[in-house]
Amino acid sequence: MTDASLGSTPRGLDAIRDSYMAQVHRRRLYGGLALLIFVVLMASGFNIADDRNAGGFWSGLHQIGDYPADVLSEAWEKRAELPGLIVKFFPALVETVNIAAVSTLIGAIGGLFLSLLGTRGLAKWPRLIPLFRRISDMMRAVPEIVIALVLIFVLGGGPVPAMIAIAIHTAGALGKMFSEVAENADLKPVEGLASTGATWSQRMLLGVLPQVAPNYVSYALLRFEINIRASAILGFVGAGGLGYELRNSMAWGPGRFDEAAAIFILLFGTIVFFDQLSSRYRNRLTEGQGQ
Repeated sequence: MTDASLGSTPRGLDAIRDSYMAQVHRRRLYGGLALLIFVVLMASGFNIADDRNAGGFWSGLHQIGDYPADVLSEAWEKRAELPGLIVKFFPALVETVNIAAVSTLIGAIGGLFLSLLGTRGLAKWPRLIPLFRRISDMMRAVPEIVIALVLIFVLGGGPVPAMIAIAIHTAGALGKMFSEVAENADLKPVEGLASTGATWSQRMLLGVLPQVAPNYVSYALLRFEINIRASAILGFVGAGGLGYELRNSMAWGPGRFDEAAAIFILLFGTIVFFDQLSSRYRNRLTEGQGQ
């Protein structure tokens, strides 16, 4: 009986090995087919986009550096005027930063409530958790520029539509990130407060927020960086700020390229400044939390 079992062992190992190799080949085949489909879709999509492009991508590819070269050459010729132009467009920069700051603040408050109302174990109405999560999904699913275009059609151009659009998207995005942080909060302080008769607001304020505040502030600062870029982009659709001035300068073409260069310098310097500043404070918060 022992000899028989020993004699059948190699055949059993061969069967296992053959089955494993068959699975490996099958996975490689599926992976190759998926890659082939992806390449075909990319190539066909690119060809369709190129056919619908006004000038054609390949025919205009050699001109890709013409516009930056024209901007740089004109800005260099008028370099003595750049400081004055930077001062001229500084109020538009302040408007852009204000749009980002106010929308981040409003969006963070909205995300805070969405996260607490949509987190298991913390929600005031547990049956409504899916509803608040779907609201958060919808708010961040629609791009800011789409919301801004609708609001500009209703309210007219200016910073208010941009602020509302960015705040809506920020609330949805931060609601998702805040909820993930709140799910890892220790529920013992919440249970202790509940045993003393504390209300839901008191349990959240005293039992949850002290635990999650560093991560919440860190995510809000990160979102503030993103919103500065978003507010500048929305200026291209008439939402005011530095992006609006940049669109006008670029639309006029040669003769005002020095203004476009000054706006690029302002925008680039602002983004780098706030990126470094918020990164510094976010590192302090995370390091302080870990100590």
